[in-house]
Amino acid sequence: MPKGLFDHLVSRRALAIGALLGLASMALPGAAAAQDVLNIYSSRHYDTDEALYENFTKSTGIKINRLEAGEDQLLQRMRAEGDKSPADVLITVDAGRLWRAQEMGLLQPIKSAALEKAIPAHLREPDGHWFGFSKRARIIVVHKDKVKSGEITRYEDLADPKWKGRVLIRSSTNVYNQSLVGSMIATLGPEATEVWAKAVVANMARAPKGGDTDQIKAVAAGEGDVAVSNTYYFARLLGSKKPEDNAVVANLAVIFPNQGDRGTHVNISGAGVAKYSPNKANAIKFLEYLASKEAQEYFAKGNYEFPVVAGVPLHPIIQSWSEFKEDQLNAAVFGKNNEAALKLMDRAGWK
Repeated sequence: MPKGLFDHLVSRRALAIGALLGLASMALPGAAAAQDVLNIYSSRHYDTDEALYENFTKSTGIKINRLEAGEDQLLQRMRAEGDKSPADVLITVDAGRLWRAQEMGLLQPIKSAALEKAIPAHLREPDGHWFGFSKRARIIVVHKDKVKSGEITRYEDLADPKWKGRVLIRSSTNVYNQSLVGSMIATLGPEATEVWAKAVVANMARAPKGGDTDQIKAVAAGEGDVAVSNTYYFARLLGSKKPEDNAVVANLAVIFPNQGDRGTHVNISGAGVAKYSPNKANAIKFLEYLASKEAQEYFAKGNYEFPVVAGVPLHPIIQSWSEFKEDQLNAAVFGKNNEAALKLMDRAGWK
């Protein structure tokens, strides 16, 4: 990854130097290489993932030592540790972050017939540096009373002047948006995508703020009529046991964009083997485990994600949306395009 982009992202996200120093001083238990040890650096913070780790240890006898932190902190740490890094596996969300780790030389390519058979080609890096293990679609959420059925069907429609003052979407610093725009650069070309981005900025109901859930809640509150979100954020509100969460989505509808052409943009949560992994065999075994039917069911049921392996049952809420056409663009392509996407959104005035 170009140094300029990394520095730009760090400054844009106000990464605290003190936090990095604190992380660097931490010791990872059991970091020394051993046949029954696996050291994982993870920026996934879902409680339901605990079952994944516990089941792997139970079935293999391999003890997992896990360090959790933000993705930038983990990448900084791995780069600082160099060939002395104890990390075996890096787990993170979004292809853009996985590509960033690859470009920084922090991952190594692996060959696994099991992974290549189980995981569709567009959801893994072609040379085996990283693999997607769960999917999330970037959908459009609308207010049923304010947006007619069929009135918006494509990401491109967000640029229509009729949506002026009605679109809610998070910041350009958000990696999910960078990957969406990166996919559009690959499909539409940079010039057309920049025209689109400028029009989206002109249509925004407010300056970008908050996460995807905040965009959904803002539609429900009448601050705008159209929002962009990952599927699992909407599903969490639907599946919540809190009546106030259910009320947020009661009058909202989900649209899977571009069903008439390339399909809906789909991103991944994935993992790769660290370049200097002291327990490489265990690391590959863990990645192959993540592609097993049992592990895929944890992804599907635990965080309202789509499994990457065919035939794995979906969570009932996800199942209720029925099948949809997904964009087959390789995740490595839009991951690589994240740098260009961020610069494009900057030029478009996307805060």
